[in-house]
Amino acid sequence: MEQPQRAVTHALWQNDSVAFIGRSRAMHRLIALPVLAIVLAIAPTLHAQQYPSKPIRIIIPFPPGDSLDTMSRLIAPTLLARLGQNIVVDNRAGAAGQLGLDLGAHATPDGYTLIGGQGGNLVLQPHTYKKLPYDPLRDFVPVALSTTNFLALAINPKLPFKSLTELITYGKANPGKLTFASNGEGGFPHIGAEMLRVAAGFSYLHVPYKGGVQILTEIMGGRVDATILGIGALTPFIRAGRVRLLAVTSPARAELFPETPTIAEVLPGYDFRGWFGYVAPAGTPPKIVALLNREINRAMMMPDVKEKLNAIGLTVVAETPESFARTLKSDYEKYGKLIRTIGFQPQ
Repeated sequence: MEQPQRAVTHALWQNDSVAFIGRSRAMHRLIALPVLAIVLAIAPTLHAQQYPSKPIRIIIPFPPGDSLDTMSRLIAPTLLARLGQNIVVDNRAGAAGQLGLDLGAHATPDGYTLIGGQGGNLVLQPHTYKKLPYDPLRDFVPVALSTTNFLALAINPKLPFKSLTELITYGKANPGKLTFASNGEGGFPHIGAEMLRVAAGFSYLHVPYKGGVQILTEIMGGRVDATILGIGALTPFIRAGRVRLLAVTSPARAELFPETPTIAEVLPGYDFRGWFGYVAPAGTPPKIVALLNREINRAMMMPDVKEKLNAIGLTVVAETPESFARTLKSDYEKYGKLIRTIGFQPQ
């Protein structure tokens, strides 16, 4: 009799166990469903927080062929390999770089827009224009100061001037006949020419263009006499004999062209140099700025990139965002003083 009872009890226990297991699984399912729903709900947010998850655009406020454009296209492959997203170089030329910077200043500050900047449009133009469509110090966050450079005075090779002194002599004897090209009123090349005009005491006719490629085309075609332009844009044409280099704007002679005198050798104290770097719209998250700075600097320091940039007169510096911010502030004050000294009237 006991054996059947034990069998019944064992069967009941087994049934209860099955029921308990069944209830436990059901309970787990009830708990798991809301958790799964929450995971599914936040998955898009988690994905969106993974940076970068789409192409990064670099706005270049000058035409293709400009030094900023060349620099950006050289580092783009390394950035692509490191970040896993396409790097789109977007040329938006005009108004001495103002059009591209205005576009960048109003872009979404999410790390997917960078803007190529240089001394002319970030720290000089606030003093040469009465009103800009952006505030260089307030509307952007510094990301990476990448290279420094110097400018040079170049002319149409068919002109008779063999030296800066000869050009100045002609300019004094023929007021307003010399034509100087620049990338826009109040831009870096224009102010370099204004410094030369004031220091040498001659006058010229200013002819503005959108960028360096147009300037060089006009000089080689004989439609404009001269320009003061970044050495990077000039170097290939100097070596090809299509423009004539008269002088460099740095206080010491350039390693690229050691036989070429400085403007300071004729006009003591003349010193006019620049830099190139990248900024982002104000409000871009600091962690993204730090990441972009690290990867841009890494790309700039690649041996082949440095070699190619050195060949066109650009020196890689690869600085931190904080260092770049200090440079922006100090140069802003420096060029403000310069503009007042030469008596340039804001446009």
